[in-house]
Amino acid sequence: MANIASQIKRNRQTVVRNDRNKAVRSTLKTHLKKFRQAAEAGDRDVAGSEYRTATRYLDKAAQRGVVHRNYAANKKARMAKRLSAL
Repeated sequence: MANIASQIKRNRQTVVRNDRNKAVRSTLKTHLKKFRQAAEAGDRDVAGSEYRTATRYLDKAAQRGVVHRNYAANKKARMAKRLSAL
């Protein structure tokens, strides 16, 4: 356990950020899964709306540093390609 006040504060901040990042990552995975399920079912309308939602969450996660910006860009490109194939 840390004895230095600044390190104690840093540990508190890390816990809060960890929880926040975990929530963002979980929500992101949920929306990616919803898009994938709609695409597999062949439902273009639902997949289109889920694509817009998932890309929004990908951008937000990349902006916050939860996921790498290249990861977000690659996911969006693959989803767009899959959507246009429907």
